[in-house]
Amino acid sequence: MRIAIASDHAGVERKAEVAAALRAEGHAVDDLGTDSTKPVDYPDYAERLGLAVVGGRADRGVLLCGSGVGASVAANKIPGVRAAVCHDTYSAHQGVEHDDMNILVLGARVVGPELAKELARTFVAARYTGEERHARRLAKVRSMEERYCGAEPDLSTS
Repeated sequence: MRIAIASDHAGVERKAEVAAALRAEGHAVDDLGTDSTKPVDYPDYAERLGLAVVGGRADRGVLLCGSGVGASVAANKIPGVRAAVCHDTYSAHQGVEHDDMNILVLGARVVGPELAKELARTFVAARYTGEERHARRLAKVRSMEERYCGAEPDLSTS
């Protein structure tokens, strides 16, 4: 699977650990930055990662910031992104299976390295079920997105 990964300064170390674990599992991992602990703005990296996923350059994404909350909020502004902060394995797989989550968001200051790697592996291994009730709900989410977002994202800026 093609996985894009990105973080702000708070997630740099955890991002490297997660990326190495996913590569060890045989996944192609594209690190979209940042590579420094110098403070940066998480929306810039959330946008870069979100556009990579909805633009088809990655099958899924893993995004990190200090708590995971800000990056999740920012990523979900991009039409087609379904990002969620997960700090437990149930949410990491259930979000994919039921909600077709395409970006896992982790709080680098909340989860340790081993849990972060396990969450990423669980997320990547999960598959959307496509069951009628899940498809119906996802269609409603997409309808809301179309109604309130209006325009498709400009993928040429990524």
